[in-house]
Amino acid sequence: MLLASINLSKRLGADGPRARFAAWLRAHDVAVIVAQEPYKPADRRPPLLPGHVFAAGDGHLATWVREDIATPAVSAPTDWAQRVELGWLTVLQVHLDPYTSAARTTQLGELATLAAAEGGRPLLISGDFNLAPRPQDGLYDGEASRFTADTERKALQHLLQTAWLVDTTSTDGEEAEFTFERLLTGKLSRFRCDLALLSDHLAAGVPVAARHEVRTGPQAFTDHSAILLDLPLTPEVAEPDDVLFAISDLTGKQPAAAGARLYQPHKTAMSRQAASPAARAVTRHLTGPLGVRTVLDHGCGRGADVTHYRDAGLDTDGYDPHEGFGWPRPERDGYDLVTQMFVLNVLPDPGARIRALQDAAAFVRPGGHVVVVTRSPEEIKKAAAGGSWSAHHDGYWSSEGKGTFQRGISATETTALARHAGLTPARGAARLTLPGVSHVVLVKPEL
Repeated sequence: MLLASINLSKRLGADGPRARFAAWLRAHDVAVIVAQEPYKPADRRPPLLPGHVFAAGDGHLATWVREDIATPAVSAPTDWAQRVELGWLTVLQVHLDPYTSAARTTQLGELATLAAAEGGRPLLISGDFNLAPRPQDGLYDGEASRFTADTERKALQHLLQTAWLVDTTSTDGEEAEFTFERLLTGKLSRFRCDLALLSDHLAAGVPVAARHEVRTGPQAFTDHSAILLDLPLTPEVAEPDDVLFAISDLTGKQPAAAGARLYQPHKTAMSRQAASPAARAVTRHLTGPLGVRTVLDHGCGRGADVTHYRDAGLDTDGYDPHEGFGWPRPERDGYDLVTQMFVLNVLPDPGARIRALQDAAAFVRPGGHVVVVTRSPEEIKKAAAGGSWSAHHDGYWSSEGKGTFQRGISATETTALARHAGLTPARGAARLTLPGVSHVVLVKPEL
């Protein structure tokens, strides 16, 4: 699903720029638009965009969605930020103060507070930040501009670090990809000020591009580049309604969004006669060296692995949120080891994966360990090709009829997710040899 974040420089009210903008949206099949300074005056009725529906906002910040997509919940936590709920993803679009460093520094601090309030929910913060994240991102007459203060850059770095965000349009080299250029008193001012900050566990799998044709050449309609993100989101379908311009009439395509379905991850649980290879590897290689005496199998399914741990002489409990399996939530915590086998890969919501890890972490003692095992990306791609699975969010429906989902998750991705649960990789822990799966041994830091 394509999302465009763009400063429209208040030009949407003019027929020419609006028509060129609409043509660009159709050409790229943009599903969601988060726009800064879309039109003036700010309190006017929003202009019509063929094929899109106005979701909320005003001439400062506004959101549109393609007409075949259900309108998301939109709110305004401040007058310079808008919050959009896109399924499992929170989007905070911002337009920071264009005048003073002190105001932007304060706003970045408030953004860190807003990000923390999401509680680990996957997050995109996009928009016009009116600053250069690095000195090379802001040039005036070929030299580093003094427009951005060090206090702003430190506040931005604090936001990135505390919310586990990645500046997705930052380049590895010294040269920046500028999103705004203007002549001031005859000298060229160039800035990379239009940013897309994305949760680190999503960033590697989300293509992000700064599209400069929207501000250069004959089809330009603003003076800022657009940031285009291909998000792993399958949007909910809109309720049928009468629309002024049908997107299918304009593009010849039928709506591609999938309607809401009932997820039933418990239906992926296997009926095992014996313990899983992963559980056997845990008792063979980990429980002894780690000094484990108590175990919780978190997401235990029907409980075959619980029986295995008990047979190995370990004080073991099981827990599974599906009541039909008969493993209620334990009344104790402080376990030496919590195992989570093949849970994250059946959850279609990256936020739910974080919450599952947070819940597992709540049961382990400080200094204790969490072992997470998932199906590997390679294994899932092979299964999807062999089973003709259909794409959904960042994975696949393994059975649309049953409501079951699968995604291959690497050890690197699990580690990034686990940071949001306060877990870090355990040093020196034995590796488990398990074909077709990924695994991570994590530790809950001592208080």
